[in-house]
Amino acid sequence: MAKTNPDVEMIAAPNMLQIKIGGPIGAADLHLIEKADNALNDMRSDFALWLEDEVEKLEKSASIARKEGLKGSEGEELFIRAHDLRGLGSTYDFPIITRIASSMTKMIDMPEKRAVAPIGLVLAHVNAIRAALVQNIRDSSDPVAAELADQLELMAEEFAAPWKDEAQPAAARG
Repeated sequence: MAKTNPDVEMIAAPNMLQIKIGGPIGAADLHLIEKADNALNDMRSDFALWLEDEVEKLEKSASIARKEGLKGSEGEELFIRAHDLRGLGSTYDFPIITRIASSMTKMIDMPEKRAVAPIGLVLAHVNAIRAALVQNIRDSSDPVAAELADQLELMAEEFAAPWKDEAQPAAARG
């Protein structure tokens, strides 16, 4: 048996998740979770259609930004569309789209960046997202997609580097 140390006090942290859901998960709740999982699986066939709609919105915003520039509301709209795809890509079983959209948002997440962002690189991201969807390339297991995503991320990181400190919360900067 282990010795107890009188100088040490053990505090058991409450399980906040269990508290938030109202206690332990019962058999009835597991049945509801299974039902929800089955419903989600039934909707999977619609994911590509929903993603198609989102990519079309991105392309429309990109077309406007190509003509008008990224400085004003056009650039902000393009950022919003890319940000949406950053979240939806993985949800809709296309993590490569999430990855590319995330790279794109790093370039245009602030008005100062949008004012000088290279439109060609922004459009390369848009085209890569479209290509992934059309070719049904879902993740980085495709070597060409992985290399393309790597290069887009590298160029986006290089572009966004001067703003890196500004993107951090003030407390993190010291």
